[in-house]
Amino acid sequence: MRASRLVSILLLLQSRGRMTAAELAAELEVSVRTVYRDVGALHAAGVPLYGDAGHRGGYRLLEGYRTRLTGLSPQEAGALFLSGVPGPAAELGLGSVLAAAQLKVHAGLPPVLREQAGRIQSRFHLDAPGWYAEADPVPFLPAVADAVWNGRLLQLRYRRWREPTEVDRRLEPYGLVLKAGRWYLVAGPGPRTYRVDQIIELHLLEEEFTVPEDFDLAAFWQQHQARFHAWLHTADAVVRVSPAGAARLRGAAARALQASGEVQPDGWTRAVLPIESLDHTCREFLALGSEIEVLEPAALRERMAATARAIAALNAS
Repeated sequence: MRASRLVSILLLLQSRGRMTAAELAAELEVSVRTVYRDVGALHAAGVPLYGDAGHRGGYRLLEGYRTRLTGLSPQEAGALFLSGVPGPAAELGLGSVLAAAQLKVHAGLPPVLREQAGRIQSRFHLDAPGWYAEADPVPFLPAVADAVWNGRLLQLRYRRWREPTEVDRRLEPYGLVLKAGRWYLVAGPGPRTYRVDQIIELHLLEEEFTVPEDFDLAAFWQQHQARFHAWLHTADAVVRVSPAGAARLRGAAARALQASGEVQPDGWTRAVLPIESLDHTCREFLALGSEIEVLEPAALRERMAATARAIAALNAS
C-alpha cells in the first residue's frame, strides 16, 4: 500500500507540478504527517523532490525529471475500461484502483494529449441508471466482483419471482453486466443470469473454477436479451394508430409499426404490434388515449373498452 502511495505522489507532482503537503494528503486520503514521512522516504531513495516554504510553497520535482513508473497493474488495466462510469467502478470496489490507473495514464501522456484528455473528461459524463427510480442497493456486489476476478465459487441464497421464492445456489461466476443501472451476474451451471440486488446471503468459497474457453460474456448477454424479448412478446395485436400516437410509440412497437404499418385514407396507420400480457398491453395502449384503436384480439379490445368506461365513470361530474 505504501509503495503505491509513493508512486502516486510522484505521478501527482509530475502531472500537476507544485503541490502542498495538505493537497497531497487530501488527494491520497491520508494525514499530512503521512505525506511528510512519504516525502522523506522518496528523498532517501534519491528522487529529486524539493519543498519550498511560504504561502506559495509546496513540493515539486526537479525540472525535467520524469518517472517511468507508469506501468499498469492488471487490476488497473481492467478498471480503465470503466473509466467512463466511475459510479459502477466504485460499486465494484474499484474506485481507488480506477483513480490510480487514470493518474498513471495521465502522467504518461505528453502535455498536448494530457490537456486534451482533461478537456474530454470535463465535457462528457455517463450516468447509467434510468430516471424516476432509485438505484437498487447491491451490498454483495463487491464480493461477487471479487469472485469473478479471482475465479472463486459462490454459495448464495437468492430471491426469485416464482415459488419457492428463496432458493440456494452454488454458482461459478462468469461475469457481471450493468444494464440500465441494474447489476446482473452471469454464472454457471447453465450459464444463467441472476440479479445481484436479489441476493439475500452470500459466501465466497475457497474452491476455484475456470471459465469455459468458448464463453463470451458480450455474446451471451446479447443472446439472453433476444430470448428475453421473445419470451415477453407472446402475441400480436392488430391496431390503428393516429400520426400523433405513432410518434409516441417506442422500442419493439415502433419497429413493428414501421415494418408492418399501412397508412389508410384517414391518415391513421394499421399495423400488427407485438404485445405482452393483456394487463401490461392495456396499460401501455391506454397511455396513448384516443390515438390508438385495438382491432384484435377481441379480449384486449374489450379490456381497453371496459377500462376506458371505468375511467370515464370515475371522473364523471
